[in-house]
Amino acid sequence: MAPRKPGQPAELSIRKAAVIGAGVMGSGIAAQIANAGVPVLLLDIVPKDKDGKPASDRSVIAKGAIEKLLKTDPAPLMLPANAALITPGNTEDDLGLLADVDWVVEAVLENPEIKRSLYQKIEPLRKKGSVISSNTSTIPLATLIEGMPESFARDFVITHFFNPPRYMRLLEIVSGPKTNPDSLAVIEEFGDRALGKGVVRCKDTPGFIANRIGVYWMQAAVTAALDLGLTVEEADAVMGKPLGIPKTGVFGLLDLTGLDLQPHVDSAMAKSLPKGDDYLRIRRDFPLMTKLIADGYTGRKGKGGFYRMQRDEHGGKTLEAINLKTGEFKPKIEARLESVEAGRQGLRAVVEHPDRGGQYAWKVLSQLLPYTASLVPEIADDIVAVDRAMQMGYAWKWGPFELIDRMGADWFAKRLAAEGKTVPPLLAAAAKAGGFYKIDGGKLLYLGTDGKHHPVERPEGVLLLEDIKRASQPVAENSSASLWDIGDGVVCLEFHSKMNALDDQILGLLKQSIGMVAKKYKALVIYNEAEQFSVGANLGLALFGANIGMWPLIENLVSEGLATLKALKYAPFPSVAAPAGLALGGGCEITLHARAVVAHAESYIGLVEVGVGLIPGWGGANELLERYTVEKGRPGGPMPPVTKAFETISMAKVSKSAAEARELGFLRPTDEIVMNRERLLAAAKARALSMVADYKPPEVPVFTLPGATGRTAIRLAVDNFVAAGKAMPHDRVVAEALADLLTGGKDADIEVKTEEETLRKLAAKGFMSLMHTEPTLQRMEHMLETGKPLRN
Repeated sequence: MAPRKPGQPAELSIRKAAVIGAGVMGSGIAAQIANAGVPVLLLDIVPKDKDGKPASDRSVIAKGAIEKLLKTDPAPLMLPANAALITPGNTEDDLGLLADVDWVVEAVLENPEIKRSLYQKIEPLRKKGSVISSNTSTIPLATLIEGMPESFARDFVITHFFNPPRYMRLLEIVSGPKTNPDSLAVIEEFGDRALGKGVVRCKDTPGFIANRIGVYWMQAAVTAALDLGLTVEEADAVMGKPLGIPKTGVFGLLDLTGLDLQPHVDSAMAKSLPKGDDYLRIRRDFPLMTKLIADGYTGRKGKGGFYRMQRDEHGGKTLEAINLKTGEFKPKIEARLESVEAGRQGLRAVVEHPDRGGQYAWKVLSQLLPYTASLVPEIADDIVAVDRAMQMGYAWKWGPFELIDRMGADWFAKRLAAEGKTVPPLLAAAAKAGGFYKIDGGKLLYLGTDGKHHPVERPEGVLLLEDIKRASQPVAENSSASLWDIGDGVVCLEFHSKMNALDDQILGLLKQSIGMVAKKYKALVIYNEAEQFSVGANLGLALFGANIGMWPLIENLVSEGLATLKALKYAPFPSVAAPAGLALGGGCEITLHARAVVAHAESYIGLVEVGVGLIPGWGGANELLERYTVEKGRPGGPMPPVTKAFETISMAKVSKSAAEARELGFLRPTDEIVMNRERLLAAAKARALSMVADYKPPEVPVFTLPGATGRTAIRLAVDNFVAAGKAMPHDRVVAEALADLLTGGKDADIEVKTEEETLRKLAAKGFMSLMHTEPTLQRMEHMLETGKPLRN
């Protein structure tokens, strides 16, 4: 049985898996299965050497794929050690190993004959009742199982992952009329709980959901840009933030996915779509793209694409964009369109704007959105599946039907009709019903194909704060945070400042919440549904205070942070932090002070204050030091924990996953990791409730610290780094403040116990002393302006 990941149900049906096809997608799927703690075989063909003979290492392709997984950035593996769960092999010698496998994923070439030939070899060897799936993105299920026995068809589904499999949330699943419902349920559960995917059921139609719509969108967006004479920069500016689409827009996305992939996708889509499909009307040849591909401009993986990075003779870099008319590159120019600025007023303001950007947005959306509406229920049973597929597969903030509602379904339908465009029946129904979505009694409803609104149902075990917020009012709130009752005596503190930067308002409500929970509730969960848990303290506020000499403002922020997080740690009730995304600086410190953590697998946690010339000011350093001190098996003496804490903080180490955060000490061995973000709040609430009975606050720790001896040893090491040019002069100043904190200050001695409160005072003192230095203020200003650290 596979080792259980914290937060994963104990009885998942997939205990061992296999992936056949060790290309980028196949190896990425294998990596994500390994990330779930499940052993997986990775098989590929036996290659031939230059003489046409089988290679001496018959499994070299799969072995090479695993090696590549360890080198790829961003990393497909949440921990390098997870590679040990992937066993390489080949399809000539090792298919017999499938007898012990619960799920076989086929990820070979997009050729039905090659796939069916493989299935015929697999069928007599596989475990009875094991699930077989194809990762195809273009071939119908009916074609894949053609000529295969009933036993195979019963256990066969399509599982369409999106690249890269670790980071893209969408998993489209297609079943056939012969598919055993149990086989479908097994893969849905495993994909959801173990792999962390948003599972969407699709019909057996060309491109399924996301690519059917996404490919149409890209074709419409490219051709409209050409027709209206927009630049690449202008098109991407419009097809980006104003529409809730990632900043890559359309041309940047083509560069990212690979220009050479597009002709194959277009050809496959054109061949498989029914006659009269609107995609066949809008598609056209794009000679510039053909030339770019021929010249090696295949996107980011090649020499560039619609954008390219050029280096000058001095090593400088310039990002260039192509001229769509001439094919020549020029330095990228930021688009200046009033319609893009109008996006602050809403999507309708964009499409109503008369400039080229507004015309462009309307031309694309007036084709894409009616087309999408005409495809339900052909490609999916309901509009919710379509919206989720585009949000998770293409990272759109709003799905197509949500985009229509943002403009107004009635307004949109009337403008289409006024321009002589077809209004699909589902859109006409939405115009009459007041939109595709509505809220009734605090419940989110969607428009069904029957013309009626129905509740949006969440899977069992999913609890979303967005649903709670629709149905209730906050227990307490201010401009930066809110406190919500999530039931059963548990409340949830939500941050909602910009990037969830921590300010006096958040600290104030956290302090207020601690008092309220102690009197009225059982437990506190700290969680939000923003992209980032928290990027740390509000640097702008601190820099502003320093620049105008308002030192009491900064001192108060530090002292309030220290006092509030101390109160959180020693509160008479359990607290659970539930981070997802970035939890940096102060966000990490809050996580460290909570009595338990339930983290999303994609949590990136770290104390990064040194990057702006500071040290952790709210007790994060001593919390980390405490954890390192109590680690089992650590050599005796006070220096090893101090050295490890200094290394972690001085190098501003940030975990690349929650699993790595555990290795770095930001998570305890007992803290949980949840693969599916939509299950995070429910898991955190359950953990909090499990701690309520007989809960006692932790004992106040005391430390044995080396004092001046340890401080000297650290300073010598830092001096060597500075002398070697590996650290800058101000790094020495910051390092000395950090060393002073971690070694216990001037009065520390190995024979004398150091109180936790002493370390808190040292943290405040060190933080404030650095705030008074000009290089630190320069680092802070540079970070706010550029988002990058300054070396000074």
